[in-house]
Amino acid sequence: MASGSAEQARKGGIPRGLSQSAPVLFSYGFRPFFLGAAVWAVVTMALWIASLTGLLPVAEDYGPAHWHAHEMLFGYSSAVLAGFLLTAVPNWTGRLPVSGWPLFWLFALWLVGRLVFLIPNIATGTVAAIDSLFLPTLLLICVREVVAGRKWKDLKVMGGLLALTSGNILFHLQVMQGGHPDIAIKLAVSAYVVLVMIIGGRIIPSFTRNWINKVGRTDFPAPYSRFDSVAILTGVAALAAWVLLAEGWIVAALTCAAFMLHAARLTRWRGWTTLDEHLVMVLHVAYLFVPLGFLGIAVAALGVVSPTAALHVLTVGTVTSMMLAVMTRATRGHTGRVLTASRTTSIIYVAIVVAAIVRPIADFLPDHARLLYVISGASWLLAFGLFLVEYAPMLTRVRRKIG
Repeated sequence: MASGSAEQARKGGIPRGLSQSAPVLFSYGFRPFFLGAAVWAVVTMALWIASLTGLLPVAEDYGPAHWHAHEMLFGYSSAVLAGFLLTAVPNWTGRLPVSGWPLFWLFALWLVGRLVFLIPNIATGTVAAIDSLFLPTLLLICVREVVAGRKWKDLKVMGGLLALTSGNILFHLQVMQGGHPDIAIKLAVSAYVVLVMIIGGRIIPSFTRNWINKVGRTDFPAPYSRFDSVAILTGVAALAAWVLLAEGWIVAALTCAAFMLHAARLTRWRGWTTLDEHLVMVLHVAYLFVPLGFLGIAVAALGVVSPTAALHVLTVGTVTSMMLAVMTRATRGHTGRVLTASRTTSIIYVAIVVAAIVRPIADFLPDHARLLYVISGASWLLAFGLFLVEYAPMLTRVRRKIG
């Protein structure tokens, strides 16, 4: 029934999933959520810097450090994930996407969860209750669509979303109990990394193959095989050990194995063939932080480096750089733009990679940490600021007609 409606919409010249009664911003999931994610990424970093420098108190009742960690993992990041899933799941299932007023209210639920932290003198339990509504709602919507579309293989992606939802609730519980939400943080980071391993394994070789074919070459990426399944399962086991054990030889051994497997996996995708198209190349660069993150966890588990350094390789390197890579490509593709990186887009990629490299280095150079924090934060703001400059108009205007 839904697939038939989609076909009728396409034949009638109506863009697939476009609500005719709501603003274009709420016609497709990527539009409000990518825009909201970028705005919130800029706002939260600016507020965090202001908090660190003593210029402005931020989320004092919840704890500024806890708020910062939460909004990096469950604030802007959850919006990017929502925008991606609400756009990708309809393509997987053939069903019409969530749009119009239902999309508006879902976005409003996410936004209220962000703003509630900033209300002075509000109870932590109230903050937790309100913020915890969004991810379960998103999960229910996505599971409903996957089940209705009978796309059972995509339920493993829902598993990552379930882990993230659980991590958010656990984060609040640990904060309310007066502890540090370290387990919740690692669970959330692990959920994102697993999603990158699964979804990245689909889109990176696919987009690379399209590019190689476009330029008339035949040295295509290796197709998905048992090797990829082994790499993903090893990565999941390594992350589980990291969450539960934190350190020791078991964690080091598993993450070293994951490092080698995912480094080999990335090599099989032949990223060096995409140097002339940054829109594709950045996906390979972002995935490079997956094996680097596993290596960081391994050496941290043996006490060689700070656990914080390894954590930021994954959060800024793997998660954020991949999110910006997907946001730029998906926005261009779904708004009728040419699938090639502009100069501004290339600067966005460079800026976020600089942030991903500089932030972990700060833990090795404590005498220069403040300067490195400033460089990393400024690079973050530049990346998301330029995204808003170039992509906000695309996200808020009607799709261009192709041809």
